[in-house]
Amino acid sequence: MDFQYDARTLEVREALLEFTRTRIEPAEPTFRRQLDELEDRWAWDSVPVLQELRAEAKARGLWNLFLPGEDGAGLTNLQYAPLAEITGRLLQLAPAVFNCAAPDTGNMEVLNEFGTDEQKERWLRPLLAGDIRSSFAMTEPAVASSDATNIETSIVRDGDDYVINGRKWFITGAMNPNARVFIVMGQTDPDAERHRRQSQILVPRETPGVRIVRAMRVFGYDDHEHGGHAEVVFEDVRVPASHLIAGEGMGFAIAQARLGPGRIHHCMRAIGLAERAIELMCERADSRVTFGRALAEQGTVRERIAEARVQVEQLRLLVLKTAWLMDTVGNRGAHTEIQAIKIATPRVVQGILDDAVQLFGAGGVSQDFPLAEGYAAIRTLRLADGPDEVHLDSLARAELRRQARAREERA
Repeated sequence: MDFQYDARTLEVREALLEFTRTRIEPAEPTFRRQLDELEDRWAWDSVPVLQELRAEAKARGLWNLFLPGEDGAGLTNLQYAPLAEITGRLLQLAPAVFNCAAPDTGNMEVLNEFGTDEQKERWLRPLLAGDIRSSFAMTEPAVASSDATNIETSIVRDGDDYVINGRKWFITGAMNPNARVFIVMGQTDPDAERHRRQSQILVPRETPGVRIVRAMRVFGYDDHEHGGHAEVVFEDVRVPASHLIAGEGMGFAIAQARLGPGRIHHCMRAIGLAERAIELMCERADSRVTFGRALAEQGTVRERIAEARVQVEQLRLLVLKTAWLMDTVGNRGAHTEIQAIKIATPRVVQGILDDAVQLFGAGGVSQDFPLAEGYAAIRTLRLADGPDEVHLDSLARAELRRQARAREERA
């Protein structure tokens, strides 16, 4: 097994590191100040310094790195993994700079894989260019949405149109007025087989009947990295039948295809956030003195730093293995590993951030350091794209089947 990054990865990684250190990190305070000055804070991608950074990143070819093929940077999952890790260090700004922020990444992947030529021209091209943003509407307040087959929003055919009715919440990206299109998941046939009831459809933001009810904050944060979560109501929303993605009954399959890459991207960025937390812990430990000794001289502090380093290295190896499997045997073949990293990464990184907060004391829970905001994002990740319990149950079932087959073979 070769642990060395290939030449292409090293080339892009070096360019990304240089740009992140010299341009993005120094721009963080300016971004936050300009964000506070916006008339509409939810239109955060219109902040001048972000626009400047995005134009520069695009000019340097550091754009759409997440997407394989000619429309993206042509990178594999294995090549993209260490790049996404770098962007995770500056979670609220860097992914957007490189047009690699959710939910647009997942929506672009859906349109790239399942969209018609007309859908790609109208929505995928502007998303790839960074001219618009988008939203993904699946979760609902009235049902346990960890089981996607529970979704009750109705999508009913009426002549040449579909009519949509339903209530959604925690809809990623919806608060941003620049999110010009929603991908909405709902039922087209309640009587069909359980995994064929759902469909996904494109709904332009300005369509009559689309109503943004309120912002959904996460641990008190606006979560601008994802364009702000919202509660959204669809009341007799009528769109052309041509807006349906991939045909009726394909909603669940599209969701599964979308969430595989999304889960590994989240985990890659989470590792970058953990690395930044370790750096901050070490800097704090070296600079602070209590009871006549630097924090770095205290065994408990050193133990936490050592544990964090071991945990991050373990996570990185598992994520890289998963990326390699996705490239070689496909998302379905890597299903077990995708579940494993989705379970392990947020839990471990949450623990590292908690230790960092403890080391920083009151400063750790304040807005003066990125730890509290990072903690909120990572704790949320244990619910996003499927809660821990769903992945644990599925992974256990697969392991039980594997062990049963092994016993039969031995017998």
